[in-house]
Amino acid sequence: MSSKRKMHAAEPPPWKLLLWTAVAGLVFGLIGFGEIAEDWLRIARNNLHKHSASGQLVVLTIDDKSLHEIGNWPWPRSTDGKLIDKLSAAGAKHIFFDVNFSFASKASEDKAFAEALRRSGRVTLFTRSKGGADASSAAIVDPPVPMLARNARVATGSFHYNYQNAVWKVLYSARVGQTTIPSFASAIANAHGTPDTQFRVDYSIEPSTIPAYSAGDVLTGEIGKKQLAGKDVIIGIGTDVIGDVFFIPGYGRSFGVYVHAIAAETLRSGKPADLGWFLAFLCGFGAAVLALRMNRLTIRLLVLGVAGATLLFVPVFLEANLIFVDVTPGLFVLLVVGTVLGWRRYRARGLVNQVSNLPNLNALRLNREGRDRALVAARVLNYEEIAATLPPEKERQLIDQIVARLKVGSPARLVYQGDSGVFAWFEEPLQPVGNHLEALYSLFRNPARVGGLSIDLSIAFGVEIGSGRSLPNRLASALVAADEAAHQGLKWKYHDPESLEDASWKLSMLSQLDEAIDRGEVWVAYQPKLDIATRRIIGAEALARWTHPDKGPIAASEFVAAAEQHNRIGKLTDFVLEKAIAAGAQINKRDGDFNIAVNLSARLLTDKGFTLRLSALLARHGLSPTHLTLELTETAALADSGEALEMIARLRDLGINIAIDDYGTGQSTLDYLKKIPANEIKIDQSFVKGIVDNRSDRLMVQSTIGLAHSLGRKVVAEGVEHRDILDLLVDLDCDIAQGFAVGRPMSLESLAKRAASDRRRRSAA
Repeated sequence: MSSKRKMHAAEPPPWKLLLWTAVAGLVFGLIGFGEIAEDWLRIARNNLHKHSASGQLVVLTIDDKSLHEIGNWPWPRSTDGKLIDKLSAAGAKHIFFDVNFSFASKASEDKAFAEALRRSGRVTLFTRSKGGADASSAAIVDPPVPMLARNARVATGSFHYNYQNAVWKVLYSARVGQTTIPSFASAIANAHGTPDTQFRVDYSIEPSTIPAYSAGDVLTGEIGKKQLAGKDVIIGIGTDVIGDVFFIPGYGRSFGVYVHAIAAETLRSGKPADLGWFLAFLCGFGAAVLALRMNRLTIRLLVLGVAGATLLFVPVFLEANLIFVDVTPGLFVLLVVGTVLGWRRYRARGLVNQVSNLPNLNALRLNREGRDRALVAARVLNYEEIAATLPPEKERQLIDQIVARLKVGSPARLVYQGDSGVFAWFEEPLQPVGNHLEALYSLFRNPARVGGLSIDLSIAFGVEIGSGRSLPNRLASALVAADEAAHQGLKWKYHDPESLEDASWKLSMLSQLDEAIDRGEVWVAYQPKLDIATRRIIGAEALARWTHPDKGPIAASEFVAAAEQHNRIGKLTDFVLEKAIAAGAQINKRDGDFNIAVNLSARLLTDKGFTLRLSALLARHGLSPTHLTLELTETAALADSGEALEMIARLRDLGINIAIDDYGTGQSTLDYLKKIPANEIKIDQSFVKGIVDNRSDRLMVQSTIGLAHSLGRKVVAEGVEHRDILDLLVDLDCDIAQGFAVGRPMSLESLAKRAASDRRRRSAA
């Protein structure tokens, strides 16, 4: 089993995800949970295949104009009779009244209307049907009064509408006892379907293309044969004064008569088929099964994306041919699986070494299976020195060779990689590790071969047999044992639990730091900076390093932070400035445009003698102030400190460049950009490292670059550890890059060689 697959062994097996997704998707479809989303998706699809009505159906509305000309509603039945006579004389093919005539009026009026119905012989009147458990329990509601019903056909105008007052489905017909009553749509289109079943209304038919006139204009003769001859006519309410208001999906507020009309036009186009939701659910579930069979996340997401696009766009072509399908259950399945995979990917992002793709020490700390197993840590002592000379692809080759040696005798071993040449793995608690570690140590006597170079590796091992402590503590103990083995000239060493009680080091560290500076144990490393536009090395940042004679390398984050917190940073800063300014002057003798950067604690900006000491250093070494950048740390202490801001202004007046360090973290805000007269902004590496995979980090970096440029400031991106980050920074128009992809912290001699090589390359170009 590969290391990457082992690393994810703690994840639930795919069948569990599929089972829960299937259950959730089925429930989603059965209860119609996606109805709202389904409606809006169908509206969107309708917009992609809109088309006109047939023109064979005319809508007459009893609208405000009709009421103004004829009188308030309801009209005398004789007036309805006149309307029928006018329509019949104009040659209307069939006449449909979407008006309730279930109540009696004056006998003379009803008789006049009945006579008009008899004379025409082509009128269908409105009724409502009320369904029951079966046809025998169904009933007619609001039928026309008998005098009228004897002289006309009837059709049901019943609708089922949703939360939006929209009608998506209409009955073909209703069975009442032994009688089948067609819906208005079926009667108008002369199309028949199974009684008590519904068909979907095609709202891609544009209502505005259905000919519509005012009923009053027919009575006055303004509308006649030219508009009505040979046409089916449906008469209905068209004013808010009377009501019958519905929502036409995709178009907005309208009236019931238009729902009947569009439903009739749907049946004129053909018989709609409704495939339901289960087919789309199967499509989504099948895609989920296929995706989870893939090993690579990108392929998984591609499969899910293609399936999602299929569910979104194939129905466009189906519905253009009156084949309807509900897609939200299928999309829900894809969304659930995609979200779970994305979440797992998000969690794994911080668990993988970006150079080697091996699980990192964070992954080790989370491995619950390792609690009862021995923990072995290996430290390649000269790893940083070697890696500083290698490009990323060569470093990957080096790591592969190291891991291959560590797996000798246990090819299935899962090796975790940390920073600075640290590797670790778990061993069975009863397995004797001593002989095995000595054998591994012997393997590392042979040099590694990388890019044709022979590289000697120095390694030491530490072992933590097992305890009730947490994995992070056990790992720290194993690393301490490895460091002790290296210092004592041993191949490997067990962790000594008594070392946990040694706290005197931290208590005495600051006092030892001052003495270490005097003894030469503290030195300065230089990390180069790259001008992204010209791809040349234009400067370097000076970084304090401390190699303790007994404890070995001390993490800068440990002693620098402690010095700042306890206001002991002055001597260390003066030492670094001395070395850095001397280094900058040396390099600028050959390359006259090389900038050196030094971190400056905000606490020193209240030191009244700092400016004088700095000016003296620059003069003594002959470095122009314009070639020095002071990177301000702890910017949270600056915004409200007038004294500190005055000091910054004096430094700017000397020609020294000012940078805001670690921008984007802590309390650094727009307020600092406004108050601090900085030349450049350094975006914190926590954002830069994520810009390739994290959209939020990329947007933050992009917006910061745009803001800084608009204010006339340059932008430095720190933590550029890989080539793809550097390439993306080019697209984002960043100015300067700093990180492992440009160069690791190195000695002054290595920096001078790098600058000279860069200068020769430019000259040759």
